[in-house]
Amino acid sequence: MIKVEWFYWLCGIFFLLIAMQAFNDRTNRKRLGSAAFWGILGLSFCYGTFVVHKQAPSWLLGIAVIGIAVLAGAGFPGRGQERTTTPEQRARFADRFGNKLFLPALVIPVVAAIFGAWLAKVKLGNGKPLLETGSATIIGLGVASILALIVGMILFRPKSPAVPLHEGRRLLEHIGWAAILPQMLATLGLLFTASGVGKAVGRVTDHLIPKGSLIAAVALYCIGMAIFTIIMGNAFAAFPVMTAAVGWPLLVQQFHGTPAVVFAVGMLAGFCGTLCTPMAANFNLVPAALLEMKDQYGPIKAQIPTAIPLLACNIAIMYIFAF
Repeated sequence: MIKVEWFYWLCGIFFLLIAMQAFNDRTNRKRLGSAAFWGILGLSFCYGTFVVHKQAPSWLLGIAVIGIAVLAGAGFPGRGQERTTTPEQRARFADRFGNKLFLPALVIPVVAAIFGAWLAKVKLGNGKPLLETGSATIIGLGVASILALIVGMILFRPKSPAVPLHEGRRLLEHIGWAAILPQMLATLGLLFTASGVGKAVGRVTDHLIPKGSLIAAVALYCIGMAIFTIIMGNAFAAFPVMTAAVGWPLLVQQFHGTPAVVFAVGMLAGFCGTLCTPMAANFNLVPAALLEMKDQYGPIKAQIPTAIPLLACNIAIMYIFAF
């Protein structure tokens, strides 16, 4: 059986190597804090295996998260000297390979889809599944990333096998602490759900929505999804909170809405908030860093004029088609 923890360990080793590079980079004025940031993150990936198997206390991971947050608040990690190709060399690569540059990136969704749709159902001779139950997508993503790396190495033939590691460090340093923001926010969503935030929001909405007003309930659900997504940076984290507060008790149980339509359009309303927030780092800050834009909030400023009318459209679609 292929276990998902193998890929978590691989991620941990990668971050530890980045930490070693940062520590040895004398051009990085924040090298010690940078090494600590990536090192703690890498150790957390490895240590998590022992926590899951009840072989180590979980409170140490809590301290690690606090440590990472403190380092991020103090301005870490920093940037060092780039040891990869220059912009001119990358331009020559683009002219030389053309659309072939996209091959490694296209390998990832194709292989991940194969794992999620097909290999997840494969059984071994002893009746056990080939992939760890419930982790087929993550395992597929891990395998796909490794295959994409191999394809890239064969296609571009870098002078040193360490080039992918240096390039990975360059991208991480451009993105900075925001690289791990989606992971932190997903955890925050779980904490909100477990602590009963959805029920608390539900009690508040009882005083905000006029009795029997369907349009008010629909608007509150959609706008609430967008606002919570802006706060948490993740519509999937906002979904259980607003669904427990408004979506299920009001729109489905009280107004008898079609659950599939209500919840699907509700997620789309949440994605409108994704377009408007720097907390959705993987959608908004990462592209700005990768493209080395002068304005890191440029994508958000360009998306807001689309997000607001799109939210209004989602409210109308839910009101018309879900009831």
